[in-house]
Amino acid sequence: MSVSVRIPTILRSYTGGTAVVTGAPGTVRELIAGLDADYPGIARRLLDDTGQLRRFVNVYVGEEDIRLADGLDTPVPAGGQVSVIPAVAGG
Repeated sequence: MSVSVRIPTILRSYTGGTAVVTGAPGTVRELIAGLDADYPGIARRLLDDTGQLRRFVNVYVGEEDIRLADGLDTPVPAGGQVSVIPAVAGG
């Protein structure tokens, strides 16, 4: 069973315009690596040069913010849903 990943509009150019793509269960780190294999370049938009989640990118597994869980090592179960949400700033 796969994982569904919701892709924000700003990153859909990497997925051919697709809003929801599938990936393999594992950790968020493994999921991002798999997505990058299928959609080259998407990982560098999610991760910085040190391999950490970029400051203005939020990732949720189900309803849980991975920064409040195990970060990129947060497990993603089969059948789970992952949401990638760019942070919004303004004044």
